[in-house]
Amino acid sequence: MLAKDEGTGSTAGAQTEPAPVGPLILVVDDASPMQKMLRFVLGSHGFRTVEATNGTEALASAASYNPNLVLLDLGLPDLDGIEVTRRLREWTNAPILIISARGHEKDKVAALDLGANDYMTKPFGVGELLARIRVWLREAPAGPSQERSVMELGDLRIDLVRRLVSVAGRVVRLTPTEYKLFATLMRNRVRVMTHEQLLEATWGPNCAGHIQYLHVYMGRLRQKLEPDTSRPRYLITEAGVGYRLAAPDRGSPR
Repeated sequence: MLAKDEGTGSTAGAQTEPAPVGPLILVVDDASPMQKMLRFVLGSHGFRTVEATNGTEALASAASYNPNLVLLDLGLPDLDGIEVTRRLREWTNAPILIISARGHEKDKVAALDLGANDYMTKPFGVGELLARIRVWLREAPAGPSQERSVMELGDLRIDLVRRLVSVAGRVVRLTPTEYKLFATLMRNRVRVMTHEQLLEATWGPNCAGHIQYLHVYMGRLRQKLEPDTSRPRYLITEAGVGYRLAAPDRGSPR
């Protein structure tokens, strides 16, 4: 839920109330004192806040409220913040600023590699935090920061937050690699994706030449998603180029 003023009616309490307009920041931290401090500081500088105390809540709140920026702790009680970063980056480009007591280089590198924009080690100065927030809000792409978290194409449906895929209402179990490949195709539906683009998005840049990986996994996806694997309706081959995900009425099956 959107953060509410917990004051007693005093002037100081009134300052914690979020401004009616202004950037919305998702604050993810399981420590109540940190939540209260950030709520006060951000609210007094014109930001609205929505709060989450674990990774599951963070993903749901991000999908519901589409924040302009995420302040994310790594040490959460359910999902690690690095995993939350990875999942957020599957469907939103909102800036992610890590605020964590974990100052090891490996944690910083892992978070930044998976899509975090910045990293601050606790304890940090409020002035510096606000300055970095302003920088990343200026750098954020114009327009909505979030893709639709649920996408459909014909009978195919993917929920990027819950990581669920279904065909005609029937949930289909995909392996992590199958899911990553299908999600890439779904986000670029109708557009032709080259072999190299799909390989890099699914397996990383070191697998650019391994086209056989794609053939194997596209075959597996067709077995799970197509009514007739011999005449694919959705997962269309573009000979010598790559694949595209198309609606059943777009062109003839291949």
